[in-house]
Amino acid sequence: MQNEIMIQLPEKVTYIINTIMEAGYEAYAVGGCIRDSILGRIPDDWDITTSASPYQVKEMFKHTIDTGLKHGTVTVMVDREGFEVTTYRIDGVYEDGRHPKEVMFTASLEEDLKRRDFTINAMAYNNAGGLVDLFGGMQDLKEQVIRCVGSPKERFTEDALRIMRAVRFSAQLGYEIEPETKTALKELAPKLTCISAERIQAELVKLVTSPHPENLRTAYETGITKVILPEFDVCMETEQNNPHHCYSVGEHIIKSMQKIRPDRILRLAMLFHDIGKPETITVDDQGICHFHGHQAVSEEMTLKILKRLKFDNYTIHMVAKLVRYHDYEVEAKEKYVRRAIMRIGEDIFPLLLQVKEADLEAQSMYLREEKKEKLNAVQKVYEEVTARGQCVSLKTLAVTGKDLITEAGMKSGPEIGEVLHRLLDIVIEDPGQNERENLLKLAREIK
Repeated sequence: MQNEIMIQLPEKVTYIINTIMEAGYEAYAVGGCIRDSILGRIPDDWDITTSASPYQVKEMFKHTIDTGLKHGTVTVMVDREGFEVTTYRIDGVYEDGRHPKEVMFTASLEEDLKRRDFTINAMAYNNAGGLVDLFGGMQDLKEQVIRCVGSPKERFTEDALRIMRAVRFSAQLGYEIEPETKTALKELAPKLTCISAERIQAELVKLVTSPHPENLRTAYETGITKVILPEFDVCMETEQNNPHHCYSVGEHIIKSMQKIRPDRILRLAMLFHDIGKPETITVDDQGICHFHGHQAVSEEMTLKILKRLKFDNYTIHMVAKLVRYHDYEVEAKEKYVRRAIMRIGEDIFPLLLQVKEADLEAQSMYLREEKKEKLNAVQKVYEEVTARGQCVSLKTLAVTGKDLITEAGMKSGPEIGEVLHRLLDIVIEDPGQNERENLLKLAREIK
């Protein structure tokens, strides 16, 4: 089925498609770039599908890279920009739940589109023939539905990562998952065990940084988190009978993610900030739940989970630190705020204030206004400290270790670090002390 719809293809994409068609073959832009174009979004990249073989494609263009000849993909370089061109193909048997054992090239666009994951990703377009939509992708875009091409069980059995992609697309686009597709998700979610941690991580990040992080609830309901993040399932099943809370731990986590901007570090911090609560729960004589020490337990669990999911060291460091300090009390006075910045880190402290606000917004109304006032007061003091450029770290101390050696007659070694930290302590208490000569004098006295 062809649709009367116009898509503005980039000049370089048009050039590649026209070059292939002039040589007597079919060629179309295909997949996510077509979906995004129809939705009025700017595609991240443009993929092209063709009836020409990879070797025929290579002959048509001066500069190509053999990206995956075995799977029919050649990257065509146009003015240093790369475009993946893949031959129409039929996938062979999927033995590992992720990759076909072999692929067979075909001359049929329909066969190629038939093997794709969801209807909204199975549309093709070129300027000559217009939109090719054989599986109702346009209708599903109109109805805002995520639906598998053909049998959902087959699509998910072929590639288990599609199970997470279904929920991720629903979160990114705000779409419902079609009932038959959702049923297959539940049935086949255990197959995610054969997907690499890196792939799981990438999909999880896209889900939690989407406009609808609450769709993590769908991942829970369909058994996905049971495989990839079982710690979250325990949170969903842990009630918080406490005046400060009105949701289960898991629902509180979801609400807190909704209350913070879609930044990777911040959303992950909200996902994990209370992950240790089920481990620390106690119930008093009045039946009220308490979670003493959950911050440290949450940090420890966060480190384990992020390492398990193969996150980079920077992300692990930032998220774990925000989790550790998310409940840290700061008094709204300059010296206490300076000390908190020194302890927590200049780069992390402003993020921590955002984490605290999101955490608060996801709690009950109990004492909310008082808590907000306290947090706003700390924010105001932080802004004043920053505006005045007050010293809050060794980086902004008016002397360096080198100064202590050359000017204060100290020898290099551990004592240099000790003296610098004592000087920083003095400056945190009284920013007026942060003068070079004054600090050198104090260093000589300390020595």
